[in-house]
Amino acid sequence: MNILQKAQRTIIFLIKAVMYILLVGTFFLIFSTEYSWIIHLSRTTGVTLVTFIVLEISLVSIYGGYAIGRLKSKPIITSLSLATIVTDLITHLQLCIMNVNENNNDHFVYESPELLVLVILIQLAIIFLFTYFGQTVYFGINKPERCCVITNSEIALNTIMPKITKYKKQYNVTDMLHFTSPNVYDVMSECDTVFIYEVPTKQKVLFTEFCYSNNKNVYTRFEMSDIMIMGGKSIFLDDKPMVSAVIRDLTFEQRFMKRAMDIAISLFGIILTGPIMLVAAALIKAEDGGKVFFRQKRATRGGELFDVYKFRTMTEIDSTNESAKDNDKRITKVGKYLRMFRIDELPQFFNILKGDMSVVGPRPEMIENVSKYTAELPEFSYRLKVKGGLTGYAQIVGKYNTSPKDKLILDLMYIEKYSLWLDIKLILQTITVLFKASDSTKGFGDTEKKYEFTE
Repeated sequence: MNILQKAQRTIIFLIKAVMYILLVGTFFLIFSTEYSWIIHLSRTTGVTLVTFIVLEISLVSIYGGYAIGRLKSKPIITSLSLATIVTDLITHLQLCIMNVNENNNDHFVYESPELLVLVILIQLAIIFLFTYFGQTVYFGINKPERCCVITNSEIALNTIMPKITKYKKQYNVTDMLHFTSPNVYDVMSECDTVFIYEVPTKQKVLFTEFCYSNNKNVYTRFEMSDIMIMGGKSIFLDDKPMVSAVIRDLTFEQRFMKRAMDIAISLFGIILTGPIMLVAAALIKAEDGGKVFFRQKRATRGGELFDVYKFRTMTEIDSTNESAKDNDKRITKVGKYLRMFRIDELPQFFNILKGDMSVVGPRPEMIENVSKYTAELPEFSYRLKVKGGLTGYAQIVGKYNTSPKDKLILDLMYIEKYSLWLDIKLILQTITVLFKASDSTKGFGDTEKKYEFTE
């Protein structure tokens, strides 16, 4: 390990610190042209500074932060930009409120929106430059990790490899092996990182222990047992360390708070997106004169059925209850854009208000898919322990073509980790879906490059 690698954490920390100082400084220096007191020491300045810093740190944490070296540049820029814009909006509103006094305004005035726009534009430029600069520095110090992938079949290999190859700066896959390969341990010894995917449990444990004892980074797929342990706690039975995974439903207080939040957010959502829904309805009607809304039976908590409301995005003729595919001819021209920006989901605020759904929860699947997925994965029924939701891990992280098992794991991760704070975080993170619209709405298809075992 060279000197730069030893000092990389300090280097990245300094880059991040300078970026945050510039973001704060931009806000205060530009707004000082309107509020001169903002750059002088005072209690009001202190309150404004604390508000900005606390909001920025909290929102950056929620959206993903300055994850240099771990994420690609676009999601880093997206997360930092969203956090900073929301911080600017709230802090600017606070400034306008504090400017209502005997020396300035005798009533509330939303002042200097043009300065706010200028601040945001400069901050976005800072975020863009420091993200790419930080990535350049990090990957200049750290070369791609030498990796091997161990799976049980070429089908599994072709499932995981397209995901890994999206991160070429992080991972350099040199070997792709079947878990029964006679020299699998020799290959792992030569690698920095080992991906273990769809390998029988007994072998996975052996490979993981080998990686641990030889200081190798290891990535494995979540299984049902991992989900249960995730929600568990360490306990001691006398001198015996154990993991306690207690299976329980939401408490009365949790259900009450969740329902109250659902009502408040659905009402706010209907009011806020009302104009968008009216425009969408008009465009759908104008295109082919058909029905504006689409109703479909979905399953929610306990397998109870309800009619989900969506804007119609497919032609009414020859429309079937099948998941959309790449370049699906059933999708209308208007529907393509409604699906891209998830506008077709907005009528579900009415489902939430009625109590059919929750704002956050597993996505309620089509009845046909529930039967199909449950036959393939009996554990799929576990996601019916809570109400179906408009958003959640599977909607934020996943795509339309995410595999049923991965969707199930994402949904069960939410159920096992549930808290009101988690709901709030996922609601705030939902807006990031709009910034990956091109692939998050991609239908089911099979156009990936094919990979084969190297040995």
